[in-house]
Parts: sequence; structure tokens; C-alpha cells
Amino acid sequence: MPSGPSLQGAQDWAPVVWTKTGPKGKASKSSAEVNAARRSGAAVETDKKFAGGSNKSAHSTVPNAKKLDENTETFRHDTVSHDFKMALQQARLAKKMSQAALATAINEKGTVINEYESGKAIPNGAIINKLNRALGVRLPKAK
Repeated sequence: MPSGPSLQGAQDWAPVVWTKTGPKGKASKSSAEVNAARRSGAAVETDKKFAGGSNKSAHSTVPNAKKLDENTETFRHDTVSHDFKMALQQARLAKKMSQAALATAINEKGTVINEYESGKAIPNGAIINKLNRALGVRLPKAK
């Protein structure tokens, strides 16, 4: 038979009851209290909250939607320049490295080198510095 102070005697289990408290401050005023204050002549200020009392997200309606719809200009990220991608390719070939070998030398994926050489990559200063060090050259500005 196991022994110990916790195993002898009756267990004393007490129920735990969670209670939810009501709103505090301005939010605690019910419509009956607001109407009573209006009848008594007290100054009452009520604000209608945006989408208050509905199940809409505050982000579902964009306040600048009309401005966004009217804007027909297409926006694109800046990609590496033609000079940069050609210089990168020539420096890599001068070192007789494959794209995969260069990628492992700078601890990046092979697709990163592929994107830079095809001109699709968004310039990242840290990656460009790694390329400069690994190839031993100073590549031109990416933009």
C-alpha cells in the first residue's frame, strides 16, 4: 500500500466557478440609463461606433476604396538592372562556378542566384554583399 501524506485521508476538491464581469465605464450604460438621463435633462453624449453592433470587421471596408479604384497606374517592385545581371553572370563564369555552387558559397538557395541572373530578383543589399565577397568583384548598382 502506498504511503505518503497526500494519499491518506479524503481528497478535498473545491469547485472552481468562473464569472464573467460586465462592461465597465462608459460601456456599462444601458439604453434605459441613457434614456433616464435624457429625461432628467443631463448632458448625454452617445457615439456611434464604426460597424458597432454588427459582425463586420473594421478592415473589411477600405475608406480609400474609391481612390484605389480610380488609380489605374500599375506598380511594380524594382528589379535588378540588366548591367547587374550580366556582370553577375560574367563574374560567376570567370570563377568557373555553377549557379548551385555560388548559391552554396553564399548560403542561399539556387533559385536566388537564378532570379538575380534572370533579372527577376528584388535587390537585397545583404545578398549583393555576399555575392561581392564570394566572387571577389564589385558588382554594379542593382537598380
